[in-house]
Amino acid sequence: MPGHIKKLTGPDPDPSPWLAVSPELKAKNKAKPYDPKKSVWVPNKAEGGYLEGMLESKDGAKVSVNVGGEVKVFKEDQVCQVNPGKFDCAEDMADLTFLGDACVLWNSVVRYKNELIYTYSGLFCIAINPYKRFPIYTLRTMELYVGKRRNECWPHIFAIAEGAYQGMQNTGCNQSILITGESGAGKTENTKKVISYFATICSSGKRKEGEASLEDKIVQT
Repeated sequence: MPGHIKKLTGPDPDPSPWLAVSPELKAKNKAKPYDPKKSVWVPNKAEGGYLEGMLESKDGAKVSVNVGGEVKVFKEDQVCQVNPGKFDCAEDMADLTFLGDACVLWNSVVRYKNELIYTYSGLFCIAINPYKRFPIYTLRTMELYVGKRRNECWPHIFAIAEGAYQGMQNTGCNQSILITGESGAGKTENTKKVISYFATICSSGKRKEGEASLEDKIVQT
């Protein structure tokens, strides 16, 4: 459950606030100030990452950029164009007009700040550990992805699992899912969610008393 909230009884909560970009957020992003010729990203030398600024002038291979009211000089190859606000919180990085490092990082950051922890990047699915519980791994959420193509639903590890399951059914060949990342990124938890998804959609009938669940059997192999 989100943060400290714990589900005790009743139906599973609606997972869409943690999966979909709300109309209000889309409108807010579109209203963001933007100049297609001057809005740029520049390196943040003090803290790392990037800062957004406005291009002031260009002198050969160097450019002057106004960052927070202060004009700074950068090499031209250090500057990256900013995507229009309507692309903020894009579900797939491949949809971005500009694909520089700063643009990819910003889209990941702005989605994370809005508690959207899954983002596609072409064939890949990026997951950022929120270090809190969101109600996006429930049976209600699983049902949103069963039998769906990846582009028919919001970014999620369940969509990746469903794609592998469909691939196995359609081709009759073994499938694999590579889950990689640094320590603490959430590899183990996402692996558990994949196993849970398969166990849920593949299980049938009631198990005998004392018998291990299909999920437990898979984990033990």
